[in-house]
Amino acid sequence: MAVLSKIRERSLLLILVIGLSLLAFIVTDVISNGGFGVTKNIGSVNGEDIPAQEFIQKVNDVQARQRGISATQATNMVWNQEVENKLYSERFEKIGLRVGKDHVYNMYAQDPSVAQNPQFLNAIGQFDKNKFNEFLVNMKSTNPDQWRMIERNMPLVEDAAKKQLYLTMVKAGMVATNLDAKAKHKLENDKVNFDYVFVPYATINDDEVKVSDEEITAYMKKNEKKYKAEASRFVEYVLIEDKPSAEDEAELRKSVNEILSPRVVYNEQTKANDTIAGFRGVADVKDFVNKNSDVAYDTTFVTKKSLPIDHAEQIFNLPAGEVYGPYTDNGYLKLTRVVGRRPNASAKVSHILIAFDGSKSPGEHNRTKEEAQAKANEILQKVNANPGSFAQLAAENSDDPGSKNNGGIYDDVMPKQMVPEFDKFLFNNPVGKTGVVETEFGFHVMKVLDKYDAVQLATIAKEIRPSEGTSDELFTKATKLEMDAADKPLEELAKALNLEVKTTNKLGAYDENIQGLGQQRQIVSWAFNKDTEEGDVKKFDVPEGYVIAKLKSKNEKGLMPLDEAKNTVLPILRNEKKAALIKEKMKGDTLEAVAKSSGSSVASATDVTLAAPMVPGVGSEPKVVGKAFGLGEGKTSGLIEGNMGVFMVKTKNVTKAAELPNYNAVATRLKTESRGGVQFRLTTALKDNADIEDNRAEFNQ
Repeated sequence: MAVLSKIRERSLLLILVIGLSLLAFIVTDVISNGGFGVTKNIGSVNGEDIPAQEFIQKVNDVQARQRGISATQATNMVWNQEVENKLYSERFEKIGLRVGKDHVYNMYAQDPSVAQNPQFLNAIGQFDKNKFNEFLVNMKSTNPDQWRMIERNMPLVEDAAKKQLYLTMVKAGMVATNLDAKAKHKLENDKVNFDYVFVPYATINDDEVKVSDEEITAYMKKNEKKYKAEASRFVEYVLIEDKPSAEDEAELRKSVNEILSPRVVYNEQTKANDTIAGFRGVADVKDFVNKNSDVAYDTTFVTKKSLPIDHAEQIFNLPAGEVYGPYTDNGYLKLTRVVGRRPNASAKVSHILIAFDGSKSPGEHNRTKEEAQAKANEILQKVNANPGSFAQLAAENSDDPGSKNNGGIYDDVMPKQMVPEFDKFLFNNPVGKTGVVETEFGFHVMKVLDKYDAVQLATIAKEIRPSEGTSDELFTKATKLEMDAADKPLEELAKALNLEVKTTNKLGAYDENIQGLGQQRQIVSWAFNKDTEEGDVKKFDVPEGYVIAKLKSKNEKGLMPLDEAKNTVLPILRNEKKAALIKEKMKGDTLEAVAKSSGSSVASATDVTLAAPMVPGVGSEPKVVGKAFGLGEGKTSGLIEGNMGVFMVKTKNVTKAAELPNYNAVATRLKTESRGGVQFRLTTALKDNADIEDNRAEFNQ
């Protein structure tokens, strides 16, 4: 009673404590999800939010449609779609662009999985929007889940239709005038001949000119747009493979060898020794394999070429009942026993299909049955006269898209795999036999190329995996390396363990693949975590074992990292300084004087165009060639800083391009070229001028 009294006295206090605990739990959850009454967004485009919940649903839809695609790949795909859709939607709204039902159906008709589906085709094999519409109406009641997915994706299809219409209008505005065509013709056909003196930058050693980090940074700031970069990370790592030791493999081989012969075991039930048959002599092979193998018994007959290359000959030639092994194959230690043999189990054939109007072969065929048969007989005569011509005849004549480009060949064909008439000819005739066979698909010019015997095998396969002791040892090794690498260079520690340190390529926030490891989103997420600092180390479990990763460097969004920039900026600044030194040597007002003072020689360039400004023996030099065109005949230039060195040129003459009767062909080519890259150029321009906030990294861990 005293205890109950105390509880009553303190009940209010208990309620307050529990209430505060619940409140703390709720507040923590709310904060982690973006705050009270706030839905966290995946990002925004020009101030328009991309809600996380809708985004995640779209990612799930993509993964449902595209089996095998990773979460990161789906996320990045949907993100790019969302950004582009919002950017283009702004353009659609600005011009008042709308699309109707027909536009939407046309988008579906462009999807091969829809447009080529027989249930949506009319009598002449064309996409029928009425049949497709009927299918959608029926789906609403028969498959509501699928219908809801289509409903969710309908706005995307409408946006795609608008985008297609918008790009079509933009392309229509890309024209080439007669003046444009004339200018292009001159660019490609005006020619200049000139003499020149050339002193390469390579004549001065790199160590003779110094370029500081400050100069590289200043150059990048001056050309900020060209050298801007997204945030990136560089990670070095060591892979400790969780693989079996030599002792593990020896122990497994011993246990597999014991399965071969009869062995005596003690039977607890009878309290006596029993003799168990070995693999060589056991009667119930299937039961024996299933009890002793990591891979279930398979009744399939297989040809020699289907067997492991290194062991195919020995296994295939074994008499029935004999055993081959143990041998290693694809991570398993195996014993294989031949159970049975079947002659002519599969075959290799080449054929040329000549379809006709009314046959079941897909597509339109403008020939009668009689014409098809006559053509097939004609081709057979050519095959018999010149057997080596079969592949070429197949490429030129066959209506079978699945084989026409590989000589008409189908290999490893099993009985009853093909239509009956085809099957009968193939398996009832000897190798080398040719003939014409009629099937529901048309007339086949056939040649039997090969017949394969097959064997039925019973294989005991034991996976070669590390023992528990080996795995524990490797885990300890990985854990110690993780701890030691926090204070010591990973390179030094790995060398002592005979392990290789690898460095990742520049990792982006939304990458998932790491060279040498494959998909490792967990490592990328860790490298970009706000709490991960340079020098931090972490151990990751991967399918191959353990990865010890160390964050080598962090580069935030802004200018390109200095080490990366040196690959492109350093040569530019170095050549500028080399040019100044070279110019001091190139004294004189004539080519001959400059050649003498610089230890060079006078060379000639003939018939050079502005469209292909190549200086012989040097390479592309547009500034030099442009100067040569601009000089008057017989005039000499000053010193020119080119791509590969410093030049002086003297123009001999300029040959003007002959006038064309009309420039229609050139204008058409220009128009085609300009329209070809419209979507890419337009999308890039819209993105470059947009205010895009990207929070994907917070959701895709």
